[in-house]
Amino acid sequence: MRQIIALGGGGFSTEPENPLLDLYILKQSGKASPKICYVPTASGDAEVCLDWFYDFAENHKCQPSHLSLFKPPTRDLEGYILEKDIIYVGGGNTKNLLALWKEWELDQILRKAWEQGVVLAGVSAGSICWFEEGVTDSYGDKLEPLRCLGFLKGSNCPHYDGETERRPTYHELIASHKIKPGVAADDGVGIHFVDDEVSKIVSSKPDAKAYKVFYDKGVKEIELETEYLGDSPPLR
Repeated sequence: MRQIIALGGGGFSTEPENPLLDLYILKQSGKASPKICYVPTASGDAEVCLDWFYDFAENHKCQPSHLSLFKPPTRDLEGYILEKDIIYVGGGNTKNLLALWKEWELDQILRKAWEQGVVLAGVSAGSICWFEEGVTDSYGDKLEPLRCLGFLKGSNCPHYDGETERRPTYHELIASHKIKPGVAADDGVGIHFVDDEVSKIVSSKPDAKAYKVFYDKGVKEIELETEYLGDSPPLR
C-alpha cells in the first residue's frame, strides 16, 4: 500500500500543543513504535525545526531520526531511507528542496520507499513536493506555480486559509491554466492518499477543511468531507 499524507499546515512545527495530525501519521505505519525520519531540507536544516521534531518525538511512541543533506548520516542514503516506517518532510523553500533532492537522487529513493510501503508525509513544502505542481512562495516576493515530483496527480495549495493570498492566487492560476486543477488544504488539515486516491481527510481544528479546485466555465471549489480528529477516540 502506497501512502502519502499531505498537510496544509500544522503539526509539531506550528501546533506543538496539538499533536492530533502527527499522531494520525504515526498510526498509519501500523507499528507500535514506528521509525520516523524527519527531512528538513526545505528549511536548510534549521535547528529550531529539528528541535520541534525531537520535542514531539520525546513525548510519543516512535523512533526518531533525521536526514541532513548538508551532513549526511551515511553514504548509503537508500539503505537509510528504506529501513524507516515514515518519512516526514518539513516546510520551507520547495524549489531548493527539489534541487537538492535531485542532485542527491533522493527523489528516486523516496519514490522507491513509497512503492515499498514507507509512509510519506509532510507539511507545506513537504506537502507540495509530492504533487505534479504546487503553489509556492519559493521565489520570494509572490506566489507562483512550481513543477514538483509528480507522485500524485494534479496540483496542491497549502495554507489555504492561513495566508490571505493563497486562495485567490490558486484560483487565478487555475483560471489562466498556469497550473493544473487539484486540492487545497487549510492549516491543520491532512489529506491522506492511498494508492494515488484520496482515502481520508483529517483535521486538528474543528473548522479546517480541504477543497477540490478546478476549472469548468470558471473556477469551481468543492468542500471535501473532513474528519475532525478531536471528535475521535484519543490516538495513542
